[in-house]
This record gives sequence, structure tokens and C-alpha cells, in this order.
Amino acid sequence: MSATVYEIKHAVSDEEILGCFDLLLILRSHLEKDSFVEKVRMQLEEGYTLIFIADSEGVKSVAGYRVSSFLAWGKVLYVDDLITLPEARGIGFGTHLLKHLKGIAKEKGCNGIHLDTGVERDDAHRLYLNLGMHINCLHLSMDLE
Repeated sequence: MSATVYEIKHAVSDEEILGCFDLLLILRSHLEKDSFVEKVRMQLEEGYTLIFIADSEGVKSVAGYRVSSFLAWGKVLYVDDLITLPEARGIGFGTHLLKHLKGIAKEKGCNGIHLDTGVERDDAHRLYLNLGMHINCLHLSMDLE
């Protein structure tokens, strides 16, 4: 039996970008709808790419990524954002996006894929580990406000 192939689209138009807002708001609760498109467009100028899977009912899964070079890791595809609509989890959207990102990383000559994930996101951790990712660092941050 063959796996379902989901069409992955690039969020390019304001409408497509805004269509990803509700889902990304689950992941990034500080986002505001009025400034969302502008913020995404600024990131697009900096090398960010926003992709999504949608059906007739709307966006089901979203990933935002960039390719960057780091002294620590070399050239990697860094996943900034990855989320699937809670009621659509377990269907394969996240897996399909991550496999697509792996293909992009290989095409671009990356050494690997990196992402940070919230410590409370157990279901996401299971997915990442099942797809061959490893827990290899602890990410720390400091607010400057």
C-alpha cells in the first residue's frame, strides 16, 4: 500500500501567509494577526521559507525554515516552526513535511536538519525521534526586555 502524498505549497501571497496564522498562533501565542504578514515578509527577506499543507477545510500543517551556516554545525536546514492542527495529528502531515525538508536539505548540500522544540511537546518529540532526529543540545535564551 502506498503512502498518501500531500501537496506542499509555499506561502507566498498575503492570503497564503495569513492562512497559516491560526495554526502558527498555537505554536507562537504571542503573534498578532495585524502584524503577522509583515513579520513573515521580513523573515522571507532574510531567507525564511514558509510551506504548508491544506485541504478544502484549510491549512492542516505548517513549517517555516531557513538554510544557514554555523560554526557549530556547518550548513544546516534550521526548522523555525513546525506544527500540525491538533485534530489532524497522526495522519502524516508532519512526517510528510519533515521528509520534504530532508529532501530540500540534501538538495542544498546541508550537513543536517536542526530544530528547537518546547520541552512540553511530547508528541512532537516522538515524531522527531521516530524520524531519526537526536536530542543533542540544550537551548538556552535570555530576554532583553
